[in-house]
Amino acid sequence: MVENVLWPAYFDAELTRSDGRRLPTDQAVPEPTVDEIAQAVQQVGYDATIERGKAYSREYDPRGRVLAQGTTDTTKNDLVRAVGAYVAVVRGE
Repeated sequence: MVENVLWPAYFDAELTRSDGRRLPTDQAVPEPTVDEIAQAVQQVGYDATIERGKAYSREYDPRGRVLAQGTTDTTKNDLVRAVGAYVAVVRGE
């Protein structure tokens, strides 16, 4: 089973690319939560597992991470872009 790890930093508009953001700032949202990311992963059509208490290597405070399962048919970059679009929708922006 293929699992892709999605960190909140990938979608955080307040971070720079060197800090870990993977989306353009106009597609990112400020301070995304693992719950929003997991809901967006499910909207895209994959299973999501939240692991709270995990810390991204470039951050000190643990915000958790989301494991997206069953993503054999897509690249990680495409998955991040699709999930990023839905995070904004989930948040209502």
